[in-house]
This record gives sequence, structure tokens and C-alpha cells, in this order.
Amino acid sequence: MSNPFHNNAQPVAMTVSQLNRQVRSLLESHFDFVWVEGEISNFAAPSSGHWYFSLKDGSAQVRCAMFRGRNQRVRFQPQNGDHIRLRCRVSLYEGRGEFQLIVEHMEQAGAGALQAAFEQLKARLLAEGLFAPERKKPLPPHVSHLGVVTSPTGAAIHDILTVLKRRSPAIEVTILPVAVQGEGAAAQIAAAIEQANQLHKQGRIRLDALIVGRGGGSLEDLWAFNEEIVARAIAASDLPVVAAVGHEVDFSIADLVADQRAPTPSAAAEMLSPDQREQLQRLRKLEADLSRLMRRKLADAQTRLDHLRARLKHPGSLLREQSQRLDDLEQRLIRAQRNLLARRQGEIALLESRLRARSPLPRIRQRQQELAAQQQRLETAMQGRLQSGRQRLAHLAQMLDSLSPLNTLARGYAILSDSSGAVISDAATVSKGDRLQARLARGRLDVTVEDVPEGEPGR
Repeated sequence: MSNPFHNNAQPVAMTVSQLNRQVRSLLESHFDFVWVEGEISNFAAPSSGHWYFSLKDGSAQVRCAMFRGRNQRVRFQPQNGDHIRLRCRVSLYEGRGEFQLIVEHMEQAGAGALQAAFEQLKARLLAEGLFAPERKKPLPPHVSHLGVVTSPTGAAIHDILTVLKRRSPAIEVTILPVAVQGEGAAAQIAAAIEQANQLHKQGRIRLDALIVGRGGGSLEDLWAFNEEIVARAIAASDLPVVAAVGHEVDFSIADLVADQRAPTPSAAAEMLSPDQREQLQRLRKLEADLSRLMRRKLADAQTRLDHLRARLKHPGSLLREQSQRLDDLEQRLIRAQRNLLARRQGEIALLESRLRARSPLPRIRQRQQELAAQQQRLETAMQGRLQSGRQRLAHLAQMLDSLSPLNTLARGYAILSDSSGAVISDAATVSKGDRLQARLARGRLDVTVEDVPEGEPGR
């Protein structure tokens, strides 16, 4: 591949798209699938069905994308804060020049109570010396009969038998079938190890070594090999034990107690296969010849591939990028709609504030308060005027009462009137025999004048 940064004639500038494409090609060609563990943040699941999130630890983070065809196989719904393990490819999102991981598999990391139990048992067995190198038995230089404690239907036994058939088909294999996960699996594994040792001691089966293990899985799946009963059964075994639990990144208590740890079941089979020196020498010669031929073929193919890659972009990659760009646009549209809605709500609030400021209701309430105050003052003034009138009326009534003739009558006086009702105030106006009426303080009297003395005033 030509390098645009080194040109003796004249430097050639690349476009941003060309640079990102070459960086992506370098990343994807120099990294195989990797396992990464961390905590989920910024999780998003747009309508396309793809998942986008960041995977972080205490000091760094990386963007991740898991497309719909892959995330449909995940058995749980990821959430922010979940601690997970990913099997992924290293890549670059060309549209933004952003380094990212393309996730193929996701599983829960299994931290928490199981991890705490693992560390607690590990510390206790370490203190007892079960991990000490001096107690570990060496593997036999030649193996003719091998015992395998694993599931009879799992991938591990298939890998072991395949490797042994390829490397040394003469080795005899006895399978001690057990459950490798779930309730009761640990007890079955420990019993199978003890059974293998008993059969060997009794001479019924002459075993040279044992492989104890299974294929990969989560911490929960591998937990049977972290049980104390399995660890003590391995430690008590007279036969050398090779632990082959999970993938290379998996580590169990059984691996620490065993005489030898193999990163995979296939590696355990290779470890116990006899050294076929002559075959190895021929294979090395053939390998060297094949390697030279393959390097030449690969160089030619790489040249053609680079030429074709520069001209043609894989439609799957283009489709994923377009899908990811569509998801970005969808997120931007959602944010824009929210911002527009927020601005409109702010404008409505401002108009409502202005409308309330111009509303006649405050002035009406003020006038009503003033009217109520005037009415209160009027009632107070009327009450005062009425009280003053009552007091004056009582005073006049008292004065009138003092001038009333009824008071005079009450002291024994009488008012005389003639038959026409005229009041008699002068004795000269009456004659003997006149009938008069005398009004007393209580009641009236009819009187007759019997005598009118002469010489009385007015006569």
C-alpha cells in the first residue's frame, strides 16, 4: 500500500474521509476479537434497534455500538451502571472519526456476591497452602490413558478429542460425565475426581492424568469450579490434574489448586499429548515452505486487496455507517424538537405574564376594596349620627316631660272643662249649677257648680 505521507516528489494531502478509512482499516486488520470489561454509561436504544453506549472504568472510556442482529441475542436489558464483559472488534466510525468498539457478544461481569465469595475462598485456601508450588505434582512425560471430567455433550470434550486425535490418536480417553453448571454440578465434579482415583488405585483403569474443565461462560456459568468441594477434591487427587476452565481470560479456584492450568480445554489436550519429534520436524519443514509460499501469496493478495479496497467499500460497512448516521440525525431531531418546545413554552409564559399585567382584575379588586372602605366609613358615620339623634331626642323628651301638664296633675291638680270641652281657667266664666268635667292624673270626674263666691278674683 502506498503511503501518502512519504513522497519524495511532492507531498500528497489526503481527504478526511481517506484518512479515516485508512485508520479504520489499520485498526480492524491489526486487532482480532478482544474481551473488554467495564461499566455502561450514556446508553441509548433508538428506533433502529441498535444500541449505543460508553464503556468506562476509573480513568477512561470508549464508545461502543451493538447492532440489532447481535443485541437480540442478549438475555438481559443493559442499563447505565451495569458491569459487563464484551467480545468485540476494534473499529472507527468514519463519519465522526470516532474510535469505537463493534460489540458481538455481551454478558454480565458477575461482580458482587459471587466475586466476594470467590475472593474469600481464594484467601482461605491460599492460607492453607493449597496453591503452593511445592505441593503440585509434575505432569507425566508420556500419557497413554487420559481421564476427562467434563460434560459429555459440551464443546470442551469435542475440542479435547479433536486435539488428541490430531496430535496422538493412540491415547486412550475415559470420560467421566458430569454436569458443569447448575445445582449439584460441584458435587458431581468432586465425586468424579474421587472415582477416577479409586479406579486407578484398584487397577481397574490405569490413568496417567486427569483433565477437569469445561468451555467458556460467565462467572455464574463457571461457578461450579469455584466451589470448595471441587478444590479439595483436586488437592486430594493422587493423579496429576490439569484444570482447563473456560477461555484464556477466565480464572477459577480449580485453576489455582490444580497441578497445571491450561488456558482452554484444547490447550490441556495439547499439554498432555506426547511429543512427536519426527512429525514435528517434518511439520516444521512443511510449515516453513508453506509459510514462504503463503507469505508470497498473501503479499500478492494484499496488494490486490489494497487496490480493490481503495476502489470499493464493503456494503455492510456502508450500511452500518448510514444506519449509525441516521441514528445520530434522529437524536439531533429529538433534541431540536425539545429545544423548540422549550422556547415556545417560554414565549407562552412571557405572554401570560404580560396579559396578567394588563388585566382589569387588579383595578377592580382595588375599587372593590375602596368601596368597602367607603361603605364602612358611611356606616360608622350613620351610626354616629343616629346615636347623637337618639341622645338629643331623649334630652328633648325629658324637657317636654318636665313641662307636661300631666306632671302637674300628678301633684293633685285637676283641669276643668265645660260641656264643650273648653278649659275653665277663670271662675267668673261659670255659674251656679253648671256641669263641669274635672280631669285628674288618673281618670275624670263630672262635677256641678254649687256656688260661685263673690269677690273671687276674676269675678
